[in-house]
Amino acid sequence: MNILIAEDEERMRRLVKDFLTKEGYTVLEAADGQEAMEIIETKLGQLSLVILDVMMPHYDGWSVLRHIRKIDSSIPVIMLTARSEDSDEVFGLELGASDYITKPFSPIVLMARIKLLLRQQPEATTSPTKEFDGLIIDEVARIVSIDGKRIDLSPKEYELLVYLAVNQKVALSREQILNALWGYDYFGDLRTVDTHIKKLRAKLGEKGNLIETVRGYGYRFEG
Repeated sequence: MNILIAEDEERMRRLVKDFLTKEGYTVLEAADGQEAMEIIETKLGQLSLVILDVMMPHYDGWSVLRHIRKIDSSIPVIMLTARSEDSDEVFGLELGASDYITKPFSPIVLMARIKLLLRQQPEATTSPTKEFDGLIIDEVARIVSIDGKRIDLSPKEYELLVYLAVNQKVALSREQILNALWGYDYFGDLRTVDTHIKKLRAKLGEKGNLIETVRGYGYRFEG
């Protein structure tokens, strides 16, 4: 299993890496948020778990977590932080963190948390390619095709489709979609979601009916 550790403090990163390596995991390292983003963009489909420090240069852990959740709702993400306020932990969990560990921490406890999260993961979620009645989403190549024909989607349309697909058969509110794809600090309104759904459906043609409207609430991907 491949695990990404994004931590700007080299000593801490090396400590966690040593424990992970001894347990048989393959470790990818990022010294800041920018490096973490680059690894996630190219290797997310190959990762089993991500460990993120909250305070990192370039992009903080919250920003990296938001980006992960735009394209994958299931991969376990553990947040590391020197702050112990309950509000921070609640914020992280609301953003989609799987666990939240305050520094200083015991590496043995961290290993136990990692093993627990990985045991809870169904094997099917590791596949980077998803197929829905002829609609194929290749998350490694970031390519969407229908019956073998490639569909040209904008980056945001692609992220929207992946977000809906990984939450298959789950009714998602417009607010949930807006926060996941545009961030909590986005100043636009909920009509942004409707506009992008309309464009996405048009590009998907007959497969656009896979995205169902949940009246008065939001949308659901039937698949």
